[in-house]
Amino acid sequence: MTALINKNEENLSYNRQEWKQGYQSQPNEYDYFIEDIEGKVPDELQGTLFRNGPGLLDVQGTPVQHPFDGDGMICSISFLPNGKVHFRNRFVRTEGYVQEQKEGKMVYRGVFGTQKPGGWLNNILDIKIKNIANTNVIYWGKKLLALWEVAEPYRLDPSTLETIGIDYLDGVLNPGDSIAAHPRFDPSSELDQGQPCLVNYSINPGLSSKITIYEFAPDGNLLRRHSHAVPGFSFIHDFAITSNYCLLLQNPVTFNPVPYLLGFKGAGECVNFHPGKPSKLIIIPRDPSNKKVKILEADSGFVFHHVNAFEEGNSIYLDSISYNSLPQIQPDGDYREVDFESLDPGQIYRFKIDLDQETVEKEMIESRCCEFPSINPSNAGRNYRYLFIGTAHKDQCNAPLQAILKLDLLTGKKQIHSFAPQGYVGEPIFVPKPDSTNEDQGWVLVMVYDGNKHRSDIVILDGENLEKEPIATLHLKHHIPYGLHGNWTSELFS
Repeated sequence: MTALINKNEENLSYNRQEWKQGYQSQPNEYDYFIEDIEGKVPDELQGTLFRNGPGLLDVQGTPVQHPFDGDGMICSISFLPNGKVHFRNRFVRTEGYVQEQKEGKMVYRGVFGTQKPGGWLNNILDIKIKNIANTNVIYWGKKLLALWEVAEPYRLDPSTLETIGIDYLDGVLNPGDSIAAHPRFDPSSELDQGQPCLVNYSINPGLSSKITIYEFAPDGNLLRRHSHAVPGFSFIHDFAITSNYCLLLQNPVTFNPVPYLLGFKGAGECVNFHPGKPSKLIIIPRDPSNKKVKILEADSGFVFHHVNAFEEGNSIYLDSISYNSLPQIQPDGDYREVDFESLDPGQIYRFKIDLDQETVEKEMIESRCCEFPSINPSNAGRNYRYLFIGTAHKDQCNAPLQAILKLDLLTGKKQIHSFAPQGYVGEPIFVPKPDSTNEDQGWVLVMVYDGNKHRSDIVILDGENLEKEPIATLHLKHHIPYGLHGNWTSELFS
């Protein structure tokens, strides 16, 4: 049996022990210019990449049950004139983070399964949630906001990353409200004479769920807000937009809160996926005067993230990463001991929605294991040709993300840039070149964890020719734990 395991390990593109090291906490906060650079940072590349993710995978030595329960840590990578690059990271000083650091112990349960020490008696009826602000970070309306989808945003100083405090978006939110961690940026809103806007949503789940759509002007002012009730419990992590619609895919899940209330399980462990039931596609017009919300059934599958959506005639196309099943979070499990080969991979599917016939067709457009998509931001909500996404090194089976895939949706051509065996990639961010004329004319920025050297790199790839050597590789002095989402701004902060 041991020989078989060793043989299987030899066939893998990754080293399990090295991969696990990427989930070590990074308790330190840094502030320095990156000097260890291979290649040359393009002179035209100027702006700031902000990135968010769990920085602490334990609280004073007590491990979290799931990485999504880790306290949020923001990284800023500032690309300055003359090829200089500055790195800074700081934890979001949420109320819960400050309290636990002060008391030196775990005080809060986690949404995804983390329980306070002491068994069910120490967790029963404790439903106070710690805002961990760990999922995304955006710069909009001259504000840097750390987002977590079940709480209010935290505002940070974009130059120092110091925490300013909870931000209620100039009165749009009330204490206790939440807003999703996956906003969409419309580069030219038809409702606003071609001006850009930010679109986001919130969900108040229950037997009937309330979905509220928000749209914000570039100065941060609220443009539109409208709410809609949909039947059933909603577990929705992401959404997509077109020029006229917001698209939300309601996964076929149910939630039984009793084990959570009694202190036996975390809330995430009480979500059950039902593969035999269809998903529901919720189509909400962005124009508040149009109240005609459509709810259509789609083939079953579980979706965390969408790539993009667009309209053609009276049809809508929605591209998403879909899983055939959702693994149940186990109370006694260890996320670092995941058996990748036994899990269904995320694959890219296209949903074709016929608004006249009210039908949804689902077609796979990429079978390779992949997650964390990125496109040219000027094509958000519009027909597009290229997408960039984290993928496995091999073209079959589930595995850690070790490569970046560029997919040409027009020709089907693929380009792969792999960092295997020692490299593990995060979400790629596509940054268009100034005055670019082609959709893929730009840079792909990606943070790569080097499991051999236990440090992280910022890698700049050529969007037009992804397969060639990196334009530049910026070696950090330390590692950053595997992160979630981030965004680019042309504003310079250092």
